[in-house]
Amino acid sequence: MRKIPSALAILGLATVGLAGCSLPGSSDCSEPVSDAELLDVVEVSGEVGSAPDVELYTPFHVTEGSSATLEQGTGGATITRDDQLVVIDFTLVSGETGETLVASPYSEEQSNVLGLPQIVQTFPTWGDALQCASAGSRVVVSLAPEDIEAEAAASIGLAEGDSAVAVIDVHKVYLGAADGADQFNSGTGMPTVVRTPDGRPGLIIPEGDAPADVVVQTIKKGDGEVVTADAPVRAHILGVPWGETEAVTNTWDSQPQSVPLDSDPVLAEALVGQTIGSQVLVVVPAEQGGTEKPTVFVFDLLGVDPGAAQ
Repeated sequence: MRKIPSALAILGLATVGLAGCSLPGSSDCSEPVSDAELLDVVEVSGEVGSAPDVELYTPFHVTEGSSATLEQGTGGATITRDDQLVVIDFTLVSGETGETLVASPYSEEQSNVLGLPQIVQTFPTWGDALQCASAGSRVVVSLAPEDIEAEAAASIGLAEGDSAVAVIDVHKVYLGAADGADQFNSGTGMPTVVRTPDGRPGLIIPEGDAPADVVVQTIKKGDGEVVTADAPVRAHILGVPWGETEAVTNTWDSQPQSVPLDSDPVLAEALVGQTIGSQVLVVVPAEQGGTEKPTVFVFDLLGVDPGAAQ
């Protein structure tokens, strides 16, 4: 097996942005139709989460890629939109020889964070193939010559015009936005959270002075895993100084951030004990946040990271 080239190394047990099919919290997710003929010529054995044995009839060539779900996961969130993060492993096999060209490490200790443009640039069809997948899914994807970015294909020894087969294991799917139930908060003089249809929040900050102490309000209550200080939480964060309209922090313009809670008492107070899927409003006084003005934060809690913060 060839050494993983730089174009593909970041995909090993990768946290990546993937294309999806609906809005946060939606149960209407149309899984891609499995290509039964693909499973007639590709045989995959081994448990999800470990490197698979892949055998196929060679030479294998397709002019249009397709996919088939071998195992449908049952855990947690599903891929429903184009800005979610997932943790995956993959094995890529040559259609010409049947040999493994490249495989990820299948190790939780070697995860990476990728955005959608990176994954689509290398494998344009993987986003569609993984629609509606959840943790525990295994998907087989046939790749036509144009389905792999040319430089990446050359770097792993895939000749021009060759096809390939990928086996993708999904270990974890992060939410794209908080999907919990709306909560009533009775505090007066507090900022109001507004949201676009895809869940992106905005803030309406009232006139007057900010609270003198840290204030935490659960705006949406999720039903996922409980957040602890033992592992980083992956979150979208919007932060706006009190009395201003411009954000000083906004991960919605990039990708969710891995937030460690074991060394920040303010964040620990606000987020430990919350549940994944929740949206949490936090007002931090200037002296406690080390800022010139009090800051209003909105945290969308999307998942608990398996290891150290990225």
